[in-house]
Amino acid sequence: MSDDSNKGISRRAALKLLGAVPLTGALHWTPDAFSRATQMLQQDDAEAPDTKRKFFSAHEDATVRILVDLIIPRDDRSGSATEARVPEFMDYMLAEASERNRVEMHGGLAWLDTECRKRFSSDFVKSTDTQRKQVLDDISWPARARPELSHGVQFFNSFRDLTASGFFSSQMGWKDVRYIGNVFNPNWNGCPPEALRQLGVSYDS
Repeated sequence: MSDDSNKGISRRAALKLLGAVPLTGALHWTPDAFSRATQMLQQDDAEAPDTKRKFFSAHEDATVRILVDLIIPRDDRSGSATEARVPEFMDYMLAEASERNRVEMHGGLAWLDTECRKRFSSDFVKSTDTQRKQVLDDISWPARARPELSHGVQFFNSFRDLTASGFFSSQMGWKDVRYIGNVFNPNWNGCPPEALRQLGVSYDS
């Protein structure tokens, strides 16, 4: 899947924007379910609750693991989506999702396999990386996609949003965007003098 250099924004930067948008409303999940899934991501493996698959089949899980890493691969700043446990996050969320979301996810993954079989005579998992990216390039940018690929475009947009939401809800994702949360800064020396002068205020009583 190629970056859209003409847009002036990297794919990873775009995913950060997506990850900042709450998806519970658009995808029909309750805030409570989203909160539990996020807490699961932030726990160490030894402390995490039972994360055996509740939604994906074994084949779907294999497909998801390849696909999320094509969307957010390991780079020099952080690990990949699978290393951030995004597939587990997605499985947890979809197990509690609406029937519509569940059907759409199963259908979208099946569409991906069908499209790969039509082109390459093999499903997504068994296709080569180059072949997979060829399909994804055709559905990654809605304005460019051919009308007959509309189902794939809709699926991929939702899948990419969910991938970003899971990644940037994880500890790895927080570190990727340099978010440190409510942490005491021992080196804080107050507002810089030049800023105080511009505001017309001072620390003097």
